[in-house]
Amino acid sequence: MFKILKKRALNEQVKLLEIEAPLIAKKAEPGQFIILRINEDGERIPLTIADFDRERGTVTIIFQEVGMTTKLLGTLNEGDALLDFVGPLGVASHLEGYKKVAVIGGGLGTAIAYPQAKKLHSLGAEVDSIIGFRNKDLIILEDEVKAVSTNTFVTTDDGSNGCKGFVSDVLKSNIEAGANYDLVIAIGPLIMMKVVCDVTKQYGIKTIVSMNPVMIDGTGMCGGCRVLVGGETKFACVDGPDFDGHLVDFDSAMNRQKMFKSEEAQSSEHKCRIGLGGKCNG
Repeated sequence: MFKILKKRALNEQVKLLEIEAPLIAKKAEPGQFIILRINEDGERIPLTIADFDRERGTVTIIFQEVGMTTKLLGTLNEGDALLDFVGPLGVASHLEGYKKVAVIGGGLGTAIAYPQAKKLHSLGAEVDSIIGFRNKDLIILEDEVKAVSTNTFVTTDDGSNGCKGFVSDVLKSNIEAGANYDLVIAIGPLIMMKVVCDVTKQYGIKTIVSMNPVMIDGTGMCGGCRVLVGGETKFACVDGPDFDGHLVDFDSAMNRQKMFKSEEAQSSEHKCRIGLGGKCNG
């Protein structure tokens, strides 16, 4: 069992949990993920490692309550425990050797971008972090990102906080103002990453994106997490989740993302609270 040591609400739907998992914390690196299961009847879900503390033996995960499992996960409190917590999985991000990097997080992708910025900062790189949200109420980890960044830019679609507009607008403005990035990292919704890659391709800037498609086993056996990269099929769980953004087929990824919308809606509407006494309210 993996004990929950800390719980924090980042906004109305996004929660942070710090989990006691010393063996995973010992080997975890930015870019990697875990697969958890709440109880014997629960499904396996992947979540990116948002932070880790090797000395304390903890791993931090951040999630949005969108489906039945994440909603159930959100009901757990400090002192509760998860049945399974497996990792670290995936290939760690290669961040050594860069001098000036733009790290871009869109929405919940900020939780994945934060450890990238933190690692680059520790390696001595100059880090411009650009984080974007629909409105001010959805902003997460702003202070944490600022602490590991040379410059931090916050955008909101409606202009309720920071710059009004999109992360890609700030990126393009910075580049045209003379920011000589040798790497751009973009993590967030597929359409956001696609637009960022369209911008950086114009300037020939290396761009890495994090692909998080449907995952089941996390070992490359099921094939559910396949993505097209450079015309070849790759598996995000074992070949990624980081890929060259200029080679990713975003259109096919977005089409596959829509495949399970009806099933996700049915799961979210299901009233049975697995693990909470087995009671069903409808």
